[in-house]
Amino acid sequence: MRKPFPFEKLELWQDARKLVMGVYQCSCTFPRDERFGLTGQLTRAAVSVANNLAEGCGRATLKDQAHYSSQAHGSLMETASDLIIATDLQFTTAKDTDALLDQAFDLAVRIHNLRDSQLRRAQEL
Repeated sequence: MRKPFPFEKLELWQDARKLVMGVYQCSCTFPRDERFGLTGQLTRAAVSVANNLAEGCGRATLKDQAHYSSQAHGSLMETASDLIIATDLQFTTAKDTDALLDQAFDLAVRIHNLRDSQLRRAQEL
């Protein structure tokens, strides 16, 4: 059995990974000619949420960690916007995206709280 990276133990990263899986499942039904457009944009944004959380976990200072938490939050907002736009364009249905958007909302609150905690603790040092 391989040794886990520290970020793999973060519940927040694990939940971001679940969002990535859901986004990929949802986007596979988008029109083929959108694979370099909205499909690519959406999947990259979703992956960026998990990647920024992982990268932040590897940073030495709380201020640097907070920067990557902020980046993750921004990518999450992009993911949510892309899901809403995909629904507007009828590439998917609200039934398929509502659960993902709820998942994204919950992650957004938790990432925001993590960032605030990191910044608060950085000021205490």
